Amino acid sequence: MIQVDSKLTPSDLLPAIRAMWDVSAAKIDRLDQRWQPEDGAPVFTIEGRYTARGWTEWTQGFQFGSPILQFDATGETRFLEMGRKSTQERMASHVSHIGVHDHGFNNVSTYGALRRLMLEGRIPHDPAELGWYELALRVSGAVQGARWSRTSDGDGYIYSFNGPHSLFCDTMRSLRSLALAHHLGHRLAGENDESISLLGRLIEHARSNARYNVFYGEGRDFYDIRGRVAHESVFNTNDGRYRCPSSQQGYSPFTTWTRGLSWVMLGYPEQLEFLDTLPDSDLQPFGGRSAVIDELLKPALASCDFYIDQTPIDGIPYWDTGAPGLARLEGGLDRAADPFNEYEPVDSSAAAIGCQGLIRLGLWLNVRRPTSGDRYVSAGLTVLRSLLREPYLSGSPEHEGLLLHSVYHRPRGWDHIPAGRKIPCGESCQWGDYHLREAALMVQRMATGEPAYRFFGPVA
Repeated sequence: MIQVDSKLTPSDLLPAIRAMWDVSAAKIDRLDQRWQPEDGAPVFTIEGRYTARGWTEWTQGFQFGSPILQFDATGETRFLEMGRKSTQERMASHVSHIGVHDHGFNNVSTYGALRRLMLEGRIPHDPAELGWYELALRVSGAVQGARWSRTSDGDGYIYSFNGPHSLFCDTMRSLRSLALAHHLGHRLAGENDESISLLGRLIEHARSNARYNVFYGEGRDFYDIRGRVAHESVFNTNDGRYRCPSSQQGYSPFTTWTRGLSWVMLGYPEQLEFLDTLPDSDLQPFGGRSAVIDELLKPALASCDFYIDQTPIDGIPYWDTGAPGLARLEGGLDRAADPFNEYEPVDSSAAAIGCQGLIRLGLWLNVRRPTSGDRYVSAGLTVLRSLLREPYLSGSPEHEGLLLHSVYHRPRGWDHIPAGRKIPCGESCQWGDYHLREAALMVQRMATGEPAYRFFGPVA
């Protein structure tokens, strides 16, 4: 269980966050100078050097979104130009990509971030440039929302790149693309010009994910523990009936792959924040505000509670809560995670994603009842403090990664195992680096009294 420091404040982390931005700048520059567009998207490091994995280019938005975050935090305009130029030259194909569930990663991290900065007055207002960002976001949300499978209970889900039978927990954070498209007034047009609500698809997907990928200790199966998250749910595409849990990157369908858990932890609180910007009339067709909020809050609470309870005291999780080697680790969860152990790797990228979810959930709760979310905010700050220290923050100028000890695909053996060691350690990934920057930016804004960092930006 995380040893939550209830006295920790955002201001306490500010010196470490500012020091991190100095390290981050050097990492961004190093990769930008070396990486060639024909190499595709950098995914994870091998011996400290970023490499590609031609599966899908789902990390490109993190590559180009990182300098935009760097500008946001530091005001260094060369990083803004780096991110803006790369978005203009390299991201168009992602806007119309019909084969993935990753639009919220790629397009919101680039086009969405640039739009947000313009609306915040951080970059000059240019109607033509703003229109370009917003057109990209409208199309992205519609393309993502069109990747749709129906369930027998009357809802549906955005299916993963595995195909129409597959509901991934990861996709909770891709709902940001649908949210922005709806916010911009866009509609998805189907056969015979049928008008399809992107907000409706957002809510239905969130309900399906909550119903099938998140567990609540209600006896769904023998391993039903509150807050456990399945990476994938499998459906019969002929009739939309749920068949079973599955896992692509976790240890088993009945354990919790912690990066999948973290996507759920962050995805639901972000959508709760977004729902607060909508009028009641938008939510009435889907049961009304109270019902929709309850459906999203239940998995947010369960997943965040599970993370706190099932993670070592420093807040850094192992890659899967059911990984078999964990039983051989002395002290288990009652000591800090050990990235150099001989049995199971940690996944710092799950912590970087999850800590933001904890903080967002806590802040959302505190608006409704003061202090009710303090435990989650403190837990998230505790996790971030660990990530900003050794052995997780990279101190080597030769290593291209910012956040060390992340894991990509343990079952397939894609992660580098250094000579003389038995498990992966010491490497970085694009989503880990990006989400450490994103979490640090959010907390920096909290500490300095700047506007809250939200993917949809200011709302009139």
